[in-house]
Amino acid sequence: MNRQTALRGSLLAMRLAVFLVMLMWTLDKFINPGHAGKIFEKFYAIAGLDSTLLAGLAALELVVLLGFLLGVYKRFCYGVVLALHAGSTLSSYQQYLTPFEGPHLLFFAAWPMLAGCLMLYLLRDDDIYLTLHK
Repeated sequence: MNRQTALRGSLLAMRLAVFLVMLMWTLDKFINPGHAGKIFEKFYAIAGLDSTLLAGLAALELVVLLGFLLGVYKRFCYGVVLALHAGSTLSSYQQYLTPFEGPHLLFFAAWPMLAGCLMLYLLRDDDIYLTLHK
């Protein structure tokens, strides 16, 4: 296998993995808006989001995620996915300060995914497997 094939295969694997994680968080807004509302309140200091607003946010997020999955409008879709995950990772800073309390250690898994999102954004022109690129 040549380097270009290995790179493109790795980018595809990373895009699929990031999509899966982001999809679960998006679906949570539809399926369990109470939980999603608590997340917004605790980590983003945004209280009182109702299920209709969360569903609207989730619908927008789903459109971006589908664009990300299909590799269309890469600068925009990959950039939004990177920004969303960066915001999520950085907003959890308190959990990083006490990693051995409760489930806080799990929050450290966000950092390799953030690196993957950055890698996908920077190498988006090389990420062509299973995309609708021109």
